[in-house]
Amino acid sequence: MKRLLNTLYITTQDAWLSRERENVLVRVQQEAKMRFPIHTLGSIVGFGQVSASAPLMGLCAERGVSLIFFTEYGRFLARVEGPVSGNVLLRRAQYRRSDDPQSAAELAATLIAAKIANSRYVLQRSLRDRPDGPMCQSLQDTIDHLATLQRRVRRESMDIDSLRGYEGAAARAYFDVFDHLILGNKEAFCFEGRRRRPPRDFVNAMLSFVYTLLRHDIAAGLEGVGLDPAVGFLHRDRPGRPALALDLMEELRSPLADRLVLALINRSQVKPGGFSVTESGAVSMDDDTRRTVLVAWQERKRESIRHPYLEETVEIGLVPHLQARLLAKFLRGDLDAYPAFIWR
Repeated sequence: MKRLLNTLYITTQDAWLSRERENVLVRVQQEAKMRFPIHTLGSIVGFGQVSASAPLMGLCAERGVSLIFFTEYGRFLARVEGPVSGNVLLRRAQYRRSDDPQSAAELAATLIAAKIANSRYVLQRSLRDRPDGPMCQSLQDTIDHLATLQRRVRRESMDIDSLRGYEGAAARAYFDVFDHLILGNKEAFCFEGRRRRPPRDFVNAMLSFVYTLLRHDIAAGLEGVGLDPAVGFLHRDRPGRPALALDLMEELRSPLADRLVLALINRSQVKPGGFSVTESGAVSMDDDTRRTVLVAWQERKRESIRHPYLEETVEIGLVPHLQARLLAKFLRGDLDAYPAFIWR
């Protein structure tokens, strides 16, 4: 359990939250673990087997503290709030900024710049690990090219369509050398470019699956803070499309999803026999391989990192929720700019 941004995150299973006068009392197996004064909290977020007493719910409702519940795997379940909620004001701020071309472009530029920075980091890390590899020059050229694109996105005032062009150019450059990062079983796990619908090789099948897991986690985080996952700034609104979740995915794809896929392949945790190819050429994973990826994803989310903005140690699984909360604070006007997640 950890308090970040005036939010209490409860990840300990079988935790019981109750009221103790003006405090939130956290018990695990009948043993008191922590107490938090209610006036220091803005939200309480529980993952998995976390329960709360009715008196505590009443206290939270009176003091404007949201109680939010997710499954252990991060799927949004419910949000409990009192009769007066700030979510309508937050969502109206979100819609106004999304409808304003200049404001939307400014936020989109921040997201794209962070995506490019994180893509560069993945390539730079590979280059550091294999400084004498045969593809070093190709990786370095791409790193330099991405740096140029990042500077242009940051320096130039442009519309959304121009920003999307830079984002597309950066993604193509990154995926053009992605195959150089694959070290294990190169013949089976050959990558010739990003292919989504449907994936045409084993690597694309894994990327699409992990991106889906990441998107669900981000959408759950957005739901948890009261934002509308369907209304974004970079991605266009479409029925049934979580545009805002796709926006926040951009900064998190390479450090959270791509690195996991590379690790699974390079450590031989997935085998070529765990994939099947249909007559149309679409590739899918079998149940065992999908289970291996899911287990690795959950284990990855339990690892700890130093959050670059908060400068606190957090579990990786909390990053989508923290970024959603930081975005909400920016939209409310509590922050001058959205602090995108940049891996260091």
